[in-house]
Amino acid sequence: MSKINVAVLGATGSVGQRFIQLLENHPYFQVTHLCASENSAGKTYAEVMKKRWKISGDIPKYARDIIITLPDPKVTPGVKLAFSGLDASVAGEVETSFAEAGIHIISNSKNHRMVENVPLLSAEVNANHLDVISSQKTPGKIVTNSNCTIMGVTISLKPLYEKFGIESVMLFSMQAISGAGYPGVPTMDILGNVVPFIGGEEDKAEIEPLKCLGRTEGGKIINADFKISAHCNRVPVFDGHTVCVSVKFKRTPTESEILEAWSSFKGEPQELKLPLAPDFPILYRQEEDRPQPRLDLETGRGMTTVVGRLRPDPILDWKYVVLSHNTVRGAAGAAILNAELMYRKNLL
Repeated sequence: MSKINVAVLGATGSVGQRFIQLLENHPYFQVTHLCASENSAGKTYAEVMKKRWKISGDIPKYARDIIITLPDPKVTPGVKLAFSGLDASVAGEVETSFAEAGIHIISNSKNHRMVENVPLLSAEVNANHLDVISSQKTPGKIVTNSNCTIMGVTISLKPLYEKFGIESVMLFSMQAISGAGYPGVPTMDILGNVVPFIGGEEDKAEIEPLKCLGRTEGGKIINADFKISAHCNRVPVFDGHTVCVSVKFKRTPTESEILEAWSSFKGEPQELKLPLAPDFPILYRQEEDRPQPRLDLETGRGMTTVVGRLRPDPILDWKYVVLSHNTVRGAAGAAILNAELMYRKNLL
């Protein structure tokens, strides 16, 4: 199969930069268009990003001389797929226009996440949700990622939900400042501090895992039937969202049953050996003080969900800690993995 021409929408933002980094020399996709606001349009990517590139390493050579265009399907000829890192304030209308023009969209924005026939796709968790895109009316199809905070949480819950059933979940997030985009949180607000509020985050954390873990029926997705309570906090960590999770099960498993469920869990990306798929979606750390962002964030090239500190919960049943890379596994990397899955399933 030949490479597919793709565009990155919101290419100058923090998620857009991750897309550009992760798509370098990709075996399935070739970036031909980088799209951003009118302030950047008409300039080369290198010219615009001279002082704005915030990822370790240099701007990939392939992207430097690409002339930035507006996020408009009329000026992206030959593109079959667009990765969207657009801000939610503009993403909805722009993404719809691409889909109407016959260009598939894989989006990190929240705008289409809760539409019944738009998959909230986590490739290892709910690949079967791609079945519902045939009910979308536009020639191009829209697929979304979940919120970065709950990406690793949902992956960790998937094998437990399937094997033991879940009645309720309580989660407490400690979210990195990179999750706020660039320039992020002001220094005087975050250094030596914890901010116990992130606008809209708790609502997303309480509903999106239910859609991810739901079932398909009649061309739409029916949410899972348990409840989630979330507390979301911003902490002075650059990358990596850490979440403390407590779970009440329908059938209470033993410690060994939970560990076996995690260690044996794999999905279609692993079966298909997709380029960005980690060998194991979940890694359990035995050390009593892990996972930690500084030590564990790059596990599986940032695509592995790292879990630790499994122990009995005196109120619910079991509790543990989840770490995931918010701009890789929780954003650009997840979107690319979703696209790889669609590519191999001939949905592009």
